[in-house]
Amino acid sequence: MYGFHVRYLKTSMLLLAVLVGLSILYSYVSRPIFVVVLGGVFILGLSIAIGSNAWTQAGPAGTSDPEGAVTTPRRGARRRGRVELLSADATVSLADERRSAGIEDVFTALDRQLVGLVPVKKKVEEVASLLLVDRVRQRFGLEAPRPNLHMCFTGDPGTGKTTVALQMADLLYRLGYLEKGHLVHAMRDDLVGEFIGQTAPKTKRVLERAMGGVLFIDEAYYLYRAADSKDYGQECIDILLQFMENNRDKLVVILAGYRDRMDEFFESNPGMSSRIAHHLDFAPYTLDELLAIGRAMLDRSSYYLSPEAELAFRDYLTVRMGQPRFANARSVRNELERSRLRHAHRLAADPETSRSMDDLMRIEPADILASPLLTPSPLSALNRPT
Repeated sequence: MYGFHVRYLKTSMLLLAVLVGLSILYSYVSRPIFVVVLGGVFILGLSIAIGSNAWTQAGPAGTSDPEGAVTTPRRGARRRGRVELLSADATVSLADERRSAGIEDVFTALDRQLVGLVPVKKKVEEVASLLLVDRVRQRFGLEAPRPNLHMCFTGDPGTGKTTVALQMADLLYRLGYLEKGHLVHAMRDDLVGEFIGQTAPKTKRVLERAMGGVLFIDEAYYLYRAADSKDYGQECIDILLQFMENNRDKLVVILAGYRDRMDEFFESNPGMSSRIAHHLDFAPYTLDELLAIGRAMLDRSSYYLSPEAELAFRDYLTVRMGQPRFANARSVRNELERSRLRHAHRLAADPETSRSMDDLMRIEPADILASPLLTPSPLSALNRPT
């Protein structure tokens, strides 16, 4: 809004300056000359206005709205509009369609970013196959109702739910089922107000930002508080239900949270349960998977664990997995960040020693074993953060 006012203030000031200049010019030159100058100013102004409008219509290649939901053109998206129909005796290769849509990049990114999660990746592949076949059917003029793509992701923290949601948004965009393919992350505080009249505007603002993409609601069960008679979460749920039903071609909603709590949420809100077509359960990572995740994280930062440090990290994870507030990949990332701090402090404690590139990359057992979790004090272990 501020930018809007400034822009028009500048335009007004420029127009005022032109008018003053013309008034002064009128007093000192003959009428024929003044008419010529006036005509030139009019033509110049018209040219600038037309050029500015054309630039605005063209816009930059990637734009972002004021709320931060970025829309960036991506390769492989299906062009919307009229589709040239194929004859009944024509044939189509699904492999060519996959390449045309560019969806292989999505599966490559999922494998690169996420260790394990085979059932989840299989479900994503199934959804992609359904949409790919639907895309090909349309080329033959075979019409079917648009599939329901609203989803529920259940699992513990740090199991990759947000990462899969991002890739799902990209996948749906590439296959032409979303106009933008961006993801808007929201929680209860973003949707539900504290006082009467606040919830509807907050919820609708978030939905407007998410239109054309995916709305990812984390810890969705907090929207409903049956024990609080003055809670406004039900108003938010009612608005969501209406939008999910009426805008299935413009918006995909993904609800996420712990499985048992999401089951209770759906039991209390059967209307919401009936609108969710796909349920993906994210199982906790095994010890070996967590180690693989840690190696990948370090590799992306040009660090690595020495063989002895890897054994120490395995011991750390064995203990940490049994502690409160364990958050799978997040806990791995947090401990490796602390290990890097200890590694840097260890090197800086002896500043006169020359260090090789390998010294700057290698995490040693001392950098892991210094964790309070591996000390004899049980109190420090219980209070260990994620």
